[in-house]
Amino acid sequence: MRGLALIAALLLLPGLAAAQAITAARYTDPTDRYGHRVLGAAGEWAAMELALDDGTTRRVALPDTLVFEDIAPLLADLDGDGAPEVIVVESSLRAGARLAIHGPEGRIAATPHIGTRNRWLAPVGAADLDGDGHMEIAYVDRPHLAQVLRVWRFRDGALTHVADARGLTNHKIGWDFIPGGIRECGDGPEMITAISGWSQIAATRLEGGALTTAPIGPYRGPESLDAALACP
Repeated sequence: MRGLALIAALLLLPGLAAAQAITAARYTDPTDRYGHRVLGAAGEWAAMELALDDGTTRRVALPDTLVFEDIAPLLADLDGDGAPEVIVVESSLRAGARLAIHGPEGRIAATPHIGTRNRWLAPVGAADLDGDGHMEIAYVDRPHLAQVLRVWRFRDGALTHVADARGLTNHKIGWDFIPGGIRECGDGPEMITAISGWSQIAATRLEGGALTTAPIGPYRGPESLDAALACP
């Protein structure tokens, strides 16, 4: 009890305050220094603005060797502390895209870059996909080429690769949106994408450290992927 009282007293001292929390995020400063244009004419940004719960904002400016190549930042509480982290796609002018996680103080973790310029990844979403108490993040690696669904686990401030599933995609070149995502219909999260060839919609689960995929209906355009997020 003494320790708790001391912490409370310290928080009341001038210059000491509770940690800031992110309440919103947006990309700013559109740039053409990369020029990949996989998302159409827009979709490449030099900076990101974070809104914090104390009413202030924080600017995250990337070096000239990187851009944010994404639709919008994704907010999700990855560490279970009640405050969200920000999930983004950062692309290197030399090494292509990676998925990165930012907090109020900066970048926390990132996957490796794909390795080649003009190679991109399309986020699917974040959830505790296997019910182990830790959050996973899913994306499609090179949705126009390799078409591999990849899942990474965020734990103790780091990302660890969990599993892959080939033959899945969620984006076509030039789309300024990414359809599909993650749905929860009462029996565990499912990742909704298209099967390669764009004839079927797929639901993929993470179970026992592996991904299992099943077709759930015909693909009839990107709106059918979004419609599949609703529970049957």
